[in-house]
Amino acid sequence: MLKPELMKAFVNVCETKSFTVAANVMGLPKTTVSEMIKRLEASVGARLLQRTTRNVTVTQDGAIFLERCKDLLSDFEEAENMFQNAGPIVSGKIRIDLPVGVAKNVIIPTLPKFLELYPKLDIELSCTDRRVDLVREGFDFVIRVGGVGDISLIAKKVGELSIVNCVSPTYIKKYGIPKTIESLNKQHFQIHYSQNFSAKTDGFEYFDGTKYNVHKTKSLITVNSTDAYNAACIAGLGIIQAPLAGVEADLKAGRLKKVLTKYVAEPLPVYLVFVNRRHIPKRVRLLMDWIEKEIITYLK
Repeated sequence: MLKPELMKAFVNVCETKSFTVAANVMGLPKTTVSEMIKRLEASVGARLLQRTTRNVTVTQDGAIFLERCKDLLSDFEEAENMFQNAGPIVSGKIRIDLPVGVAKNVIIPTLPKFLELYPKLDIELSCTDRRVDLVREGFDFVIRVGGVGDISLIAKKVGELSIVNCVSPTYIKKYGIPKTIESLNKQHFQIHYSQNFSAKTDGFEYFDGTKYNVHKTKSLITVNSTDAYNAACIAGLGIIQAPLAGVEADLKAGRLKKVLTKYVAEPLPVYLVFVNRRHIPKRVRLLMDWIEKEIITYLK
């Protein structure tokens, strides 16, 4: 059975990289801390630390277990303080992944207000076009735009992102303003996006009044990240179809201009995705609820 005191000793040794320093922090003899680590390793059935005469390093199993220990210790602390008059102290690490546009334009600008309420939280915020593995990479929850993917995960739809067609003033100066679908192949270019360059890229998606269609287009460049996608558009390399949340700042600043406003692509659903767990720690639930509220407010 895992005991909090053993996990605390393990976390202290990992953070200080020293049995001696960890023992001083805990006010215990070094031999006692060493014995606690041995008991913990025996309990979990894995080598967690690699010891030499000079260094203490975390093994691969230990690194994975360390993150779980921190979560569990935060849960223990929350449970211990649950019935105190002052209420539970919300602390601990939360690891999340957000789309770049959502993070930059919706969440990060107001995040200081949330952290003023819960200053003991430690948020690890990942922004990547790669679809992360929640379980293997230890994410508490993610925001996904488009498909959810893994059906074993819990997905809560929080809204939809409208899509806009954009070009830059530089592009307009060189190629003119695209006005019809038919003109796309004749005199215009679309910036193609593909996470995997070997995969087939899409063309220009639009609604014809009855259904959504994809019109094949020419391209000067294909990119595999949203930052590069927007940057290529600003540079005048073609038309992009992007969520409004990702280009709103550039539109307001005049770096981009909406075009083909009658030919819009299908809105992208936004999901809050998390692992099916019996108990979600309070710190995670608080951040989930806050981010959901911020996204819903933004999308109104």
